[in-house]
Amino acid sequence: MEQSGSEESQNLSIHERFKTDIPSIRELECILDSCRMELNHVDEVWPNLYIGDMLIAHDKKELRKLGITHVLNAAHSAWGSKGDQGFYGPEIHYHGIAAEDSTDFNLRMHFYPASKYINKALSVLNGKILVHCVLGKSRSASLVLAYLMIYHHYSLADAVEKVIQHRAIFPNRGFLKQLQDLDIELRYKIKLKP
Repeated sequence: MEQSGSEESQNLSIHERFKTDIPSIRELECILDSCRMELNHVDEVWPNLYIGDMLIAHDKKELRKLGITHVLNAAHSAWGSKGDQGFYGPEIHYHGIAAEDSTDFNLRMHFYPASKYINKALSVLNGKILVHCVLGKSRSASLVLAYLMIYHHYSLADAVEKVIQHRAIFPNRGFLKQLQDLDIELRYKIKLKP
C-alpha cells in the first residue's frame, strides 16, 4: 500500500522530531567525558555483562574466576585476538566480529546480531558475557550500548549514562553517529506501533 503525500510528510516530520530529541555528538562526548573512572581491564556494566580489553580476554584463568561463559570479541583479527573458539575451549562460547576502530567502519551492521548474541548469553543459566575489543572503550562499548537500546529500550543518552556509572568508555564519532541513527530508528518504530 502506498502512502499518501500527507502521510509521508507526517512520518518524515515525526522522524525529524526524533532527530532533534537526540543529543548531538558533542553533547554525547561531554557525557562520556564526565566519567572520571580509570580504565580497567574489565568492568561489569550490567548484571553479568562485562566490557573489557584484550588483556583480560586472553587471561583464561581470570575469565574462569569471573565465571565468564561467553566472549564477544569486537576486534577479531590477527592482532586483536589470540584465538577463536579453539583458544577458549568448550567451557566458553566465542563469537568474533572483525571490526575496525575507524570512524568510517560500518559497525551498525553488527548491532542486531551482536545484541542477539549478548541476550542469548545472558539468557543461559549462570550466563556471563565479556564483550571486548583492544582497549574496551570504543567497539565493545558501542555493541553494549546497542544491546541496551535494542533489548532494554534505553535511549542512547540513557544507555551511555548507565554504562559510564561502571566503566570509562569512549566510542569514536563514527560509532556515536551510527548509535544516534539506531536511537532514531528504535524511537520511530515505537512511535509507529499501534
